[in-house]
Amino acid sequence: MTNNLADFGHTFQIKILSSLMADTNFIAQIYDIFDESHFDNDSLKWIAKECKLYYDEYKQPITLDVFKVKVSEVHNDILKATIIETLKEVVRYLEAPDLEFIKDQALNFFKNQTLKNAIIESVEILENKGDFDTIKQLVDNALRAGAERNIGHEYIDDIEARYSEMARETVETPWDVLNDLTQGGLAAGELGVIVAPAGIGKTWILCALGAGSMKRGSNVIHYTLELNEAYVGLRYDSVFTGIANQNLKYHKDEVKQKIENVEGELIVKYFPTKTASVNTISAHLQKLRMMGKDFNMVVVDYADILKDTGFAKEVRHALGNIYEDLRGLAGEFGIPVWTASQANRSALDEDVIEAQKVAESYQKIMTADFVVSLSRKVEDKIGNTGRFHIIKNRFGPDGLTYPAKINTNTGAVEIYEATSVGGKEQQQKIDNRDNLMKKMLSSRYDDLMGEE
Repeated sequence: MTNNLADFGHTFQIKILSSLMADTNFIAQIYDIFDESHFDNDSLKWIAKECKLYYDEYKQPITLDVFKVKVSEVHNDILKATIIETLKEVVRYLEAPDLEFIKDQALNFFKNQTLKNAIIESVEILENKGDFDTIKQLVDNALRAGAERNIGHEYIDDIEARYSEMARETVETPWDVLNDLTQGGLAAGELGVIVAPAGIGKTWILCALGAGSMKRGSNVIHYTLELNEAYVGLRYDSVFTGIANQNLKYHKDEVKQKIENVEGELIVKYFPTKTASVNTISAHLQKLRMMGKDFNMVVVDYADILKDTGFAKEVRHALGNIYEDLRGLAGEFGIPVWTASQANRSALDEDVIEAQKVAESYQKIMTADFVVSLSRKVEDKIGNTGRFHIIKNRFGPDGLTYPAKINTNTGAVEIYEATSVGGKEQQQKIDNRDNLMKKMLSSRYDDLMGEE
């Protein structure tokens, strides 16, 4: 057991500071035993002390924006320059893959230092007073130091928390139907999944979800694993403006004017298919928080093509791991997460997509809190119709199907109660789609013959 933090090396100390800035749970756990004097140079000690002081006052990890202000108050030019260079290193390691190990080792080090100090103080007390009660209290406190703070929901004492409006703070979807079913949308730690076959419009639905939340003032982080960042941004432009995706370039000024009035913010981040894991997303979210970027919801397009870090041999087990990790991410950051999942090829022929049509792994359904499928046949694509079916709902009824109006040129999506005026209209379109298909094909045939 080392008594000197410098024995771990300079990079180890830098990564401790990265962890303090990125992980609320870590700094909360280590706060009462953390001592900046163990760091081996003045810039590290200064940064460590500021991390501790900021948490003491605000109960949140310090951000880079706060550091910019704090550094400007340092009057020693040499120390200021050293602090700035050290902070650059701290930021560089915010996404280091070994931070969990670093945190474990740091906790052990500071726990051991706390216990050692208690033993030394106990020896002095024993030699001078022989006060065994004081010695016991010292040692007990040292053994408890650095323990996990949150023991859970204390049933008797926390009754007010259960019945307060904050017990489940939700982020609404753009659709009243889904908000009613989920008692206001998804809340912190919850996972929602859109199930649909390829080419049906999963990305458009996820963009509509993100845009709808932004209109209500939420900040959204949208991870894309297929389309590039700019193209996803264009889809959001279509959703906000109602302008067809292919025509946006002719209406840039109109787009600018429209999105300036959106209350929430959006960050789109691209990772190549199968190169990013849930850990990759977690590291990026930690980096955003450290930079002072707040967010209320995460969209992942889509979870099936994330990389599994659990070394599962079978695809279904790998997908199960990914969805469990994704729901864990929602809990870790205290946000709702929406993603999409592929349905089997046979689902293309279904009017309603049930749970058994979810591709590869049923674990997706078991893990998620809310699962809704979208079915659209060729006739639906032509008529801009579709059907949303509630596969699973932890918050209310499931097994219900709702008619919808879907335009994948503009991203306009409306979901209706079957008994509403709009619902009846869409249902009538769906019921008459075979006749509509025949009419449209006949019209197209007449057009072609007329061109000849």
